[in-house]
Amino acid sequence: MINYIWFFMLSAGIITAAGKGQIHLVTEAVVKGSQQAVLVAAGLIGIISFWSGMMRIAQEAGLIEILSRAMSPCAKLLFPEIPPGHPAMGALLLSFSANLLGLGNACTPLGLKTMEHLQDLNRDKEKASRAQCTFMIITSSSLTVIPSTIIALRTAHGSRVPTDIIGSVLVATFCSTLAALFADRLLRHFF
Repeated sequence: MINYIWFFMLSAGIITAAGKGQIHLVTEAVVKGSQQAVLVAAGLIGIISFWSGMMRIAQEAGLIEILSRAMSPCAKLLFPEIPPGHPAMGALLLSFSANLLGLGNACTPLGLKTMEHLQDLNRDKEKASRAQCTFMIITSSSLTVIPSTIIALRTAHGSRVPTDIIGSVLVATFCSTLAALFADRLLRHFF
């Protein structure tokens, strides 16, 4: 579906430029957009490398494990069907920790591993289990304390104070996570 939307937008832009007799604007926009994409990507490489390194240091120092242990009681409440000591809980807590630190790059492989472990526990392999649904909802709502990827983007675009969004991101993601959990619990009774 998204391919059709992009095709429509590109076609409409080209037809409009041609209709106004300014088709050169399309070429200029493509060149300018490509240059900007390369500049942003180059800026992000350094920042994401820095934050990935910080994540690795935090992991080696045991910070992620401490954070995971701190979240363990809450996770046990949200996921009562996961047996104690099961690898699914460890993967789930690591994924949540990466989300809290705003490291979407690290969260994706951890989330896939978590879903794999949760699928092992799933009795009906054709349908998502309650734990899988809850995990997806929490991951999608993405409670974030340090939005490192957004900070990296703001830094790459020349923001003077790229960290000034931390408070608003924390409030917004806290509210989205609460709303997601509420919807999860409410909709369980209907489906």
